[in-house]
Amino acid sequence: MTKPVSRPAKRPRHPGTPAAAPTRRQPGKAPKTAKNATARRHFAIIGAGMAGVVCARTLVQAGHQVTVFEKSSKAGGRTTTIDSPFGSFDAGAQYFTVRDPRFAQAIDTVPGVCRPWSANAVRVLDAAGRVAAAGLPTREPHWVASPGMNALVTTWAAPLLQAGQLITDTRVSSIERDPLNGTHWQVRTEGQGGAQHVYAGFDAVLLAQPATPAQALLAVSGLDTPLNAALSRVTTAPCWTLMLAYPQAVRPDLTTLGPQWNAARSTHHRISWLARESSKPGRTTVERWTVQASPAWSAEHLEDDADRVQSKLLKAFSEVTGIRAQPAHADTRRWRYAQTTQPLGQSHLWDASLALGACGDWCLGHRLEDAFVSGLEMALAVA
Repeated sequence: MTKPVSRPAKRPRHPGTPAAAPTRRQPGKAPKTAKNATARRHFAIIGAGMAGVVCARTLVQAGHQVTVFEKSSKAGGRTTTIDSPFGSFDAGAQYFTVRDPRFAQAIDTVPGVCRPWSANAVRVLDAAGRVAAAGLPTREPHWVASPGMNALVTTWAAPLLQAGQLITDTRVSSIERDPLNGTHWQVRTEGQGGAQHVYAGFDAVLLAQPATPAQALLAVSGLDTPLNAALSRVTTAPCWTLMLAYPQAVRPDLTTLGPQWNAARSTHHRISWLARESSKPGRTTVERWTVQASPAWSAEHLEDDADRVQSKLLKAFSEVTGIRAQPAHADTRRWRYAQTTQPLGQSHLWDASLALGACGDWCLGHRLEDAFVSGLEMALAVA
């Protein structure tokens, strides 16, 4: 348990030097003026994936102060891009579609970051790897960020990071009322090396996390809110991801290994999705594949050793694609909350009586665009 924090004689306006013991902070808080004394509010946002970053940017544009907490080393969430000696892998979201005009308008603010991917006609494979049908209609373009899927979120998050409003490598362990002001919130965090801190003075807290971790955080914080019941209705499926590189395919007489398609959905009991990373715009030419296991198989083997999972998925990959060559690089990534199977059915959650909210793709579905819409409408509802 974290020791209680004694009340300082005066609250610091800006974050101080990190200390080993818990310290009380009000990061990036602007001095009150006659103009902003009543209108300007400070929001804590937990999670710097698509929903969290979009929510934060929208609130900043509306004149509010935000502090975004991210447990990973950078923003991105499920758009994580993993680097290797042979090129990058989109370990989570593989592509996105653009259906909402607000999403299209937002993408236009970062010209050159997002590009269409030629894998418009995704193949559908039977269990033996034979092409059974075409997938999504070709009239709906598949988009990717370049040079990796994380580029869109990290580009939008860059101003937050530069302004000191994005705190990475920091996990929020609990939310509680600010003892110096009962109408405000404070959050307890754990950073690198086990360092613990308390950030205080928030008018509201918004959870931009998967539904299960958000529900767990509310529970450990002992918060009784209608958000709990709503979050409990959301279900998600896990996913094991396999990443493979075949530099031996880059020869004058050989450009690719195996099939000529670049993306496919599979009915193989172990694999649901395969994508040739090197076919995406802005990537290096080294032959690389990202393989995502089926939800059922991932759930069955969720706690298996990563090496065992890798071996089983590599065998399935060779069965589906016909690629028998030994990869020069192989890696795995486990996603506990990969794909929404039962969404909330509304764009966000907001408990006005407690000033607590929640958003994420799980509110509407599992697409990256769902996360954008959820984060945007969360911010618009509270701004």
